[in-house]
This record gives sequence, C-alpha cells and structure tokens, in this order.
Amino acid sequence: MRKSSKPKFRNLALSTAIAANFLAAIPALAAEVSDDHTSIWSRQQAEKVALTKETTAPPVDLDFKLVAPDQWVWDTWPLQNRDGSLATVKGYRIAFALVAPRSLGWGERHTQASIGMFYSKNGKDWTYAGIPYNKNKALGHMQWAGTAMLDEKGKVHLFYTATGDKNNWDESRWAQTAEQRIAKTTFDIGADKDGVHLTNEGEHQIILEADGNYYETIEQFKGNIITAFRDPFFFQDPNTGKEYIIFEGQAGGDYSLKPENIGDEEYRKTHSVPAGAELYNGNIGIAEVLDHDITKLKLLPPLLESVGTNHQMERPHVVVNGDDYYLFTISHTFTYAPGLTGPDGVYGFVGKGLRSDYKPMNGSGLVIGNPAENGYQAYSWMVLPNQQVISFINEPKDENGEVKFGGTFSSTLKVNLEGDKSVITKEGKQGEIKPFGPNR
Repeated sequence: MRKSSKPKFRNLALSTAIAANFLAAIPALAAEVSDDHTSIWSRQQAEKVALTKETTAPPVDLDFKLVAPDQWVWDTWPLQNRDGSLATVKGYRIAFALVAPRSLGWGERHTQASIGMFYSKNGKDWTYAGIPYNKNKALGHMQWAGTAMLDEKGKVHLFYTATGDKNNWDESRWAQTAEQRIAKTTFDIGADKDGVHLTNEGEHQIILEADGNYYETIEQFKGNIITAFRDPFFFQDPNTGKEYIIFEGQAGGDYSLKPENIGDEEYRKTHSVPAGAELYNGNIGIAEVLDHDITKLKLLPPLLESVGTNHQMERPHVVVNGDDYYLFTISHTFTYAPGLTGPDGVYGFVGKGLRSDYKPMNGSGLVIGNPAENGYQAYSWMVLPNQQVISFINEPKDENGEVKFGGTFSSTLKVNLEGDKSVITKEGKQGEIKPFGPNR
C-alpha cells in the first residue's frame, strides 16, 4: 500500500516553523544585555591588576630619534577608512598626533597643544607636515586628541577635542577651566612626489557636548584631577553598519557608588572603600551617528564605567576580532581611586557586541603596562585593527634614574588577542604602522 506524503509535508512544515522560530530567536539570544546597559570595571577586578611577562612592555631604547625635532609629539592616531581599516593615499600612510613647540617646557605642552600631521611611504620613516588646519578657525584654546577617517569620497574627517574657551582662558586654573567638547572639521586630501597635502579645510563645528546626566559637565566637576569629555573615536560596527563616536567621559548627574562598582557580595563583606573613592568617576561614553556627514549625533548611556575604581579612561577605541569586540582605554597610576593601583598602561575589555557585558582582559583589564622599574617610559597606547599597538615615549629613566623627556613615537608592539587573554608577541620600529615581517 502506497504511503501518503501528507505526514512528510506536515513534518516539513513543522520543521520549517521550528527553524523559523529558532532563527527569529537568535538576535534575542545574541543580545547579552539591554540597549542601555553599562558594564562596570569594579574595584574587585582592578585589585587583580599586576604586571606579568605577557603584559609588561619591553624597555624603551634611550637612544631614540625625534620624529619632529622642533616639536613635542604625543597622543598619536593613524588615518583610517570608514570601516576602520588603515588608510593609504597613493602609497602613503598618514598619521596625526598632538604637537607643541619644544621651546615650551615639558609640562607646558598640554595647554598649547595642536594636532600635527605626518606621512610615510614605508610606515616607519615619518615626515612632519605641520598643523594642517588654521589655528584661528579651530575651536578651543587648544586641540586635544581624536581620530581621523577617510570616507568613500576621499574626504578626511578630523575629530578632535576642543578644550578651553579661547576668550576666557585661565592658565593658572587650567584644570578647572578646561571645558571639553567634541569637534570636527573636514579636508580634501591629495598626495604626490612632494608628500601628502590637506586642502579645502571645512567649517569647524561642535558635534557633542556633555549632557550633565550620563556625562559630567565642567560645572559639575568636583575638583578631582580633571574633568573629561574628550578623545573622540569614530567607529563603524562591521556587524550592523551603524556608526558611533566613542569617547572618554565621567559620570554626571547624581551618580553614586553602587554595590556592583565595588564587587560581588563576598568581596564587599571584607573590602572597605576609602573615603573619596566615589569622586573617581571615569566612564567610556558613546553617541550614535544619525547622518552620513557625522554632524548629528545622539548621546547614549556609557559603554563602561569605573566609578570608585579609576578617574580617567582616556582615548577609548574598539577593535573587532572575529566575534569578539575589544574595548580598549588607557589610564595612569595616579588616576586610580584610593586603595587601588596599577601601571600606566592600556586596559582592555571584551564582549560579544558593541553594547556588551564587558569582561576585563586577563582577569583585571591590563593588556600592556610599563615595567615597574620604568613606570612612565611610554603612554597613550592605541591598538590598531591589525593588533599593532602604537604609543609615544613619555618619561623614561636612564641607568642613573634621571628622566629623559621623550615626546616622540615609541616602538610599536604587537599583541595577540585570543578571547579574554592577550600577550605581547613582538616589538617593531619606532612609530611603525605596517605589518611586521615574519622574523621581527
């Protein structure tokens, strides 16, 4: 007797329905957290910070060369394409960095900072091309760090921190008057045998300001170190296509030291939080880009906060490696809250999406730290998409313990990222921004 095909059809329909329901549920399963979730770097996690052979930077070579002999050079970033990949223009790599005349004292450079441009054919030997914008048009008394993006039409978008009011600047109280806003301008870019040229400078405009709710305003600043609303990083999410500006902020409004900022229940039973720790209110902020020209943005709740743990989460940036989203930031020893300490270094957190329940790398967050015997030798690390890490030479000490001020590109390092673990694997040349050779 011939079997009916109907049961097969019903089973197929049922299977199809089950499969459809399963596929429809995947986004919900993949969404680890709510859209307004803010991860926490807790005191319990930060207490585990310790240098290891996998995370300790090699010593800085004191026989370093100056990339721009007349300039102090520090926070550095490469020109990136809209998708985050490293840009080249007619064979040139382009980088930007904070600069100030070497005629100024080392400590004076911050309040006279501008953004300089560099270019290189081989990604190792850099030519300083000066400040590419008109200082009279630029916003802020000084321009602090940001990023630069080359769009699909060949337009360079320079994002930076407009710091201080040109018309109401008080050098003697700069930490209290250094209001920070996020700004941008644009250029056309060209290159020839004589180098790289930025032309047709666009209008300088403020695109983000602290709201006093998620992010502290200068009026809310309580006098601890310095307030922060700075260091914009442009990011296009490869999995959603959405675009964002990520930045350093500090908790605003009526923030408080929550139990989870301290640690889990068992840890809280034995951990006493020192007075004043609540004033250390760093966070990593984010704003969604609403237009193609990146002039309209919407502030969102922070991606991560370090209230009670660390005051500054500087120059945050994101690297996507497979299914893992790595959120990196830099921080100082002196910005840790009372009762905690850690090296000047780059710290990382890993999640399964941009808005994630981020977990600290290597159990504590530390990815690269200065060696204990030379704790201020370098700073302002930036992890590039190819897992190279650039930084600048800061204040290394010689064999007699004397500080030798740097103000130039440091040796590029290579890290291997695997899940929530990392290890420093190679050291390249000063300022190198190119794939390392196999024998390096």
